[in-house]
Amino acid sequence: MVLSHTMRAVEITAAGGPEVLKPCILPVPVPGHGQIVIRVAWAGVNRPDALQRAGMYAPPANASPLPGLEASGTVVELGAGVTRWQIGDRVTALLPGGGYAEYAVTMADHALPVPEGMSLREAACLPETCFTVWSNVVMRGGLKGGERFLVHGGSSGIGTTAIQIARALGARVFVTAGSAKKCAACLDLGAERAFNYRDEDWAAEVKGMGGADLILDMVGGPYIARNIRALADEGRLVQIAFLQGARAEVNFAEMMTRRLVLTGSTLRPQSDLAKARIAAEVEAHVWPLIRTGRFAPVMDSEFPLDRAAEAHARMEGSGHVGKIVLKVE
Repeated sequence: MVLSHTMRAVEITAAGGPEVLKPCILPVPVPGHGQIVIRVAWAGVNRPDALQRAGMYAPPANASPLPGLEASGTVVELGAGVTRWQIGDRVTALLPGGGYAEYAVTMADHALPVPEGMSLREAACLPETCFTVWSNVVMRGGLKGGERFLVHGGSSGIGTTAIQIARALGARVFVTAGSAKKCAACLDLGAERAFNYRDEDWAAEVKGMGGADLILDMVGGPYIARNIRALADEGRLVQIAFLQGARAEVNFAEMMTRRLVLTGSTLRPQSDLAKARIAAEVEAHVWPLIRTGRFAPVMDSEFPLDRAAEAHARMEGSGHVGKIVLKVE
């Protein structure tokens, strides 16, 4: 397949608000060993994209400086050593960056086949959230059937994914969200209780039910101490982001006497091998849930690629429920 030498993309012109995202023309990326080039149809929009745009989340060495950590599309070029994929295969992939463009490059084993019957628009919503949720809730957090699971930001892309996967595992799911509409959306997905954090003491409520065996948090700041109070004895807190700050005062004596586990991770800085292992787990355990109708991405809205700034404004306004995507093709 003969590719164009240049492509449309959206770049970060300076650290700042959504307005610093500008359309541009760049060279098409070239695959290295073990990599593929994808002609992007749709790209997911995620909080780390906004953090990178604001100058708070630098891309890894050798990654594209463009934002965009997930995309769906068609394989158009293979690097040396790639055996699983063929030109023309439809894939959805975790990217080290570069999703806001017509072409993106990633490791071949960070891509997964588009589930049968699923559109490329929906498939673009899967990698970042599924990799994050499965690796933190199951691989790191060890969630099991029957356990009480609390997820903050239940109406976000991460939250809506976590609710469905946890329910499929047989867990009891509790969430926090910022409006009655968002709480209702979480209940519709299978959450047992949804607490409006603006006017409910979710920590006291959860503690009154016996405490959470596992909490998935991306808020941080003042939530950290409240999360610890809301945990059951031998409970686990998994931190994946810090929307309200990374610093908190913690009583480690309580952690010891109640045998709590405080852990966390970020996906992007992990090694290629670690991401490949997560991809294999997601394909083995989450893809069957999609095939049987037990999990589907919740879609909020779509924007053309050259209106990525509007997509970021939508996300940072926190009015969305589920995933926001960019239409590239």
